[in-house]
Amino acid sequence: MSEQSAIRGRLADAALAVVVGALVMTAAAFDADTSAVDYAFIAVSSISLAFYRSAPLAVLAVSTAGGAAYVLHAHPGALAALPVIGAVHTAARVGRRGYAAVASGVFLAAYIATGPTTQEVVERAALLAGWFLCALVTGLADSNWRAYLRQTEQRALEAERTREEAALRRAGEERLRIARELHDSLTHSISIVKLQAGVAVHLARKRGEEIPPALLAIQEASGEAMRELRATLEVLRTDEPAGTPALLVERARAAGLAVDLTVTGDERPLPATVDRAVYRIVQEALTNAARHAGPAQTQVQLGYAEGELTVRVDDDGLADPARPPTQGVGLTGMRERVTALGGTLHAAPRAEGGFSVRARLPLGEQG
Repeated sequence: MSEQSAIRGRLADAALAVVVGALVMTAAAFDADTSAVDYAFIAVSSISLAFYRSAPLAVLAVSTAGGAAYVLHAHPGALAALPVIGAVHTAARVGRRGYAAVASGVFLAAYIATGPTTQEVVERAALLAGWFLCALVTGLADSNWRAYLRQTEQRALEAERTREEAALRRAGEERLRIARELHDSLTHSISIVKLQAGVAVHLARKRGEEIPPALLAIQEASGEAMRELRATLEVLRTDEPAGTPALLVERARAAGLAVDLTVTGDERPLPATVDRAVYRIVQEALTNAARHAGPAQTQVQLGYAEGELTVRVDDDGLADPARPPTQGVGLTGMRERVTALGGTLHAAPRAEGGFSVRARLPLGEQG
């Protein structure tokens, strides 16, 4: 579904570039002085709009250069500014308002320099300035709206994660309550039955009497019941993780986070404590990426080695090495888990931008 959406987005961008170019070329066709060079300037300025999603600043530079060259060479009407206005809007949309304002000024300067400064030129320049201002404002409004939507999605994701954790916590507490009840009541009763049956068998043997088969059956059944009850209590007290790192990645993708999972080495079952730690580390790192990284690409890597497991979660988001994050509850809990297992944790902004979480967990002897 995401690949189909990307294809549709690229087709829509190409259609936009074609429509804008067709409008400007149609207006240019009414000018008898328009040359092949002018059409080439229009084509370059308009076609560049098809790539505004991946390279908005490059599109802004190419569109402005092509548009300015066209107005300086052909002295066209105000419609020639259409590709540049589109590029200014997309640049403002991604937060590059300063570059967008400079590009607007460059094009307006080129437009005014096309000939003598008459009242008509001044009026057209003022009209274009209003168009460029509208492009900047709408780009900023679009940027704020998308930021609001991302924040809303992140809050929804955080609320869902909180609900899941609360449900898991309640389930764990209920398991422990049941385990305590079974231990305090049923275990005590079975122990008394087993003890009394054992005493009766002992006394019968001491007196040389024949031991009733029913008494032996009670003694054996009570012992078996005690063993099974202890195994049940052990299961109830076990804090199993809520899933696997692969499941966490799938949930994050469903919530809109761009994340990939890579596994290297000989994947194998992990000790229960390590398995729980890996799950919680990946869970917390993905949560932080969803909350703080913005529209970033996230990579989850699990590396199985001879005696250790490496867990790495990197994103190319908004984190800045010059402004390290405050150690919150999530990072503190992550570090405590890793330290308790004798491992090491590094969680900090990357030099190239974004945030990185790297944990090394010893696996002990592998048999």
